[in-house]
Amino acid sequence: MARKKTGLSKGDQVAWRSHGQKTEGSVTRKVDERTEAAGRTVDASKEKPQYEVKSAKTGRKAVHRRESLHREKGTGEP
Repeated sequence: MARKKTGLSKGDQVAWRSHGQKTEGSVTRKVDERTEAAGRTVDASKEKPQYEVKSAKTGRKAVHRRESLHREKGTGEP
């Protein structure tokens, strides 16, 4: 059985919960160091990366941990 891909890549279609609603969009980049992104300081590292995502509906960017993002079916690996 193939091993499930755990990381995300630029362009992957994902969904996340925002203010109690499902939001969909795409990954714009992987953040693996402490930096400013999406209007806030992101405390990411190589061991605990975060992902900048862009909402398909509003075009706004946000940064989330991997466990908060769910790959949409039909994109990338399962």
